[in-house]
Amino acid sequence: MQKAWEVIKQLWTAKDIRNKLLLTAAMLLVYRMLAHIPVAGIDRIALGKLFSGSQLLGLLDIFSGGTLANFSLIALGLGPYINASIIVQLLTVIFPTLEELSKEGEYGREMINQYTRLLTIPIAILQGFGMYLLLKGEGVIGNLNPVLLLAFIVTMTAGTMLAVWIGELITEYGVGNGISLLIFAGIVGRLPVTLGQTFVTFETLN
Repeated sequence: MQKAWEVIKQLWTAKDIRNKLLLTAAMLLVYRMLAHIPVAGIDRIALGKLFSGSQLLGLLDIFSGGTLANFSLIALGLGPYINASIIVQLLTVIFPTLEELSKEGEYGREMINQYTRLLTIPIAILQGFGMYLLLKGEGVIGNLNPVLLLAFIVTMTAGTMLAVWIGELITEYGVGNGISLLIFAGIVGRLPVTLGQTFVTFETLN
């Protein structure tokens, strides 16, 4: 235990490592704060009933870190980016040009990342529209005119891109892989609520 404490102390006294740790912690805090800023125009009671009545949505909410149940600015989370990343990885196998590009060191990786970011935008737009249709069908949100619908989709897309930007900041200037850390932080942040709900359910059944 003493040795572990000494290692932690040495790491903290190293200015470069300390700055990286502080930046990582700050970005994770910002991400969790964004997860609790709700989107306007949502019926919270109907939204709660929707998620409490669907195990699938409840599971998705756990992995989103509560952004779905809160329907926050980053409700779509990193899902569109992850989907875009999978698609780009598959395309590198299909198209030799992309495969060669991925092997060109730092430049190739940066270009692949850029393609992934660009593909994230249309995927986020589609998922945002799909989310609107789901919520409208369940009475969680009213029928929006074209301007409000555009604002809704832009907000969802911007939230996803903001989350991606935070993740990339952590990767470049912080500690570890930013996207993975954001996903982990979301799951951990939602875990106490999930455990509490499970405990209440068991108490009710007994």
